Amino acid sequence: MPPPPPAPPHRELTARAVAVAILVAALMGATYPAIVLRIGYGPNISVVSAFLGYLILGLVGLATGSRGTRHEVNLVQTAGTSAGQAAFMAVVVYAIDLLDQKGLLHLHLSPLQIFAWLSVAGLLGVLLAVPLRRHFIEEEDLPFADGTAAGETLLVLDEGAREAAPRLAALGAGALASAAIAALRDLAGALPEAIALPGLRAAAALRIGLEVGLLSVGAGMLIGLRVTLSMALGMVLAWFVAPGPLLAHGLVGELSFNAIVRGWTMWPATGLMVSGGLTALVLQRRAVARSFRGLTRGGGEERGDFPLRWVVAGVAVLAPLLAVIQRVSLGFPLWLTAASLLLSAVLMLVGIRVLGETNWAPISSMANVMQAVFAVLAPGQMGMNMIGSGMSGTVASCGETLMQDYRAGQIVGSTSRNLTILQLVGVPVGALAVAVTYPALVARYGIGDRLPSPISQRWAGFAELLGRGLSTLPASAVVALGIAIALGAALTVAERSPRLGRLLPSPTAVGLGMLIPAWTVVPMVIGAAAQRLWGRLGPRSEARLAMPLASGLITGEALVVLWSALRAAFPGG
Repeated sequence: MPPPPPAPPHRELTARAVAVAILVAALMGATYPAIVLRIGYGPNISVVSAFLGYLILGLVGLATGSRGTRHEVNLVQTAGTSAGQAAFMAVVVYAIDLLDQKGLLHLHLSPLQIFAWLSVAGLLGVLLAVPLRRHFIEEEDLPFADGTAAGETLLVLDEGAREAAPRLAALGAGALASAAIAALRDLAGALPEAIALPGLRAAAALRIGLEVGLLSVGAGMLIGLRVTLSMALGMVLAWFVAPGPLLAHGLVGELSFNAIVRGWTMWPATGLMVSGGLTALVLQRRAVARSFRGLTRGGGEERGDFPLRWVVAGVAVLAPLLAVIQRVSLGFPLWLTAASLLLSAVLMLVGIRVLGETNWAPISSMANVMQAVFAVLAPGQMGMNMIGSGMSGTVASCGETLMQDYRAGQIVGSTSRNLTILQLVGVPVGALAVAVTYPALVARYGIGDRLPSPISQRWAGFAELLGRGLSTLPASAVVALGIAIALGAALTVAERSPRLGRLLPSPTAVGLGMLIPAWTVVPMVIGAAAQRLWGRLGPRSEARLAMPLASGLITGEALVVLWSALRAAFPGG
């Protein structure tokens, strides 16, 4: 990609940009846990943050008579994305709660522990990624597709109201429709949570039917038809084929969602997702190797870079602080923090390379690698496993996100130093939002099928497997796990075939479909199919409006779910 033309002096790190950035970061951080814990997937929030930043800065501009620049909007987008990525790590807090609920791990994080842990680890991830910008963005010129999409969106919005208005209208219409249905369901109680499939035995207990809401429809539009159909395959296997035989052979005690997931299906599902993710990582070995080559080339700072002396000073403060927090608050040994930080930096390097080339963020796969490492460093200790892998996941996740923002910033002509500053602002805002909203969500919906969070179940399941061993599982589950591991690896290798790749199911998505209620998977398939049909019938309008519409469908319901949870958790507030 050629460098952008030299930009004239522009307004960028302004007081209004920082204020709006904090507002959008709080919004993204608060709503993202509700999304990922319900659908098991973290959709792209870079574009959502860009639209919200443009809209709010536009309103501020009407009041002040000074229109926001694309550089200010990009700072807002950066903070929103950073906060959302920190909030994504609610999945590891939920995984800890899953193990605690099973009686396998006596650990429950308080809001203060959540904030301190995620914010300090996330800030470290941002700082450790700063020196990698020149290598990955300028020298290697990796695409970072989500960052490119955000940057191109900002350029379109900067063309003025004529181009932006239809996209903002689609975002607003989707948000209003989604919020209205969710409000009737969650706040007014006028609509059911889902409609069970009539005529099927135990359909309600097995969560087979259709969810009443539009969040999953929007998620399906962003995910695409191949992945959602793969999820549908996992859904059919887990909720239509397996329940009867499992009950008949005494492998589960009842036909219910929780009994089947926890008693049996989580093991083949975990096998598919872990083997699929790790095999994909192995297949990117050349990209991994390139991550370690060339980092010693090329030299000093450029004008506008975040100073390396600030990086060194920040790491020198935050690394010991994280070690103290994990030792005092979580009982995590100091030497393990030091070891895991070194490994986290290496894994982040690998993750950035893979994300840049493939747009696949291997956070959970990297965490699985760390879980295996901690199974050796601290054998049989699930708490050490979860804390160490969760810390590594947070470091890697926030570092990878910074690189996406650097790519968007290169496209619009933003200053990398200011982007880094807003990332550093967004991380603690997102962590604070999780600390407030996560307990409210759990209090409202509980630990279970209403917040299925397949990523958390995979994380917890792998820790349980490493901690307890295969001997504790039913023999049939061990066989299914082995088959799933082999099948996941084989499908991931076959996906690389130009002819077969598009026809084969994604093993990771099949595993997700086995862990999410069927009535959540069905609307995701509907959304993906509608988006594909729209693209065939009206490709120009679909290219312009599908992403903001889907983003609105997700954001509107997520806001209502959040408000419902906060009302339930703080009834007197």
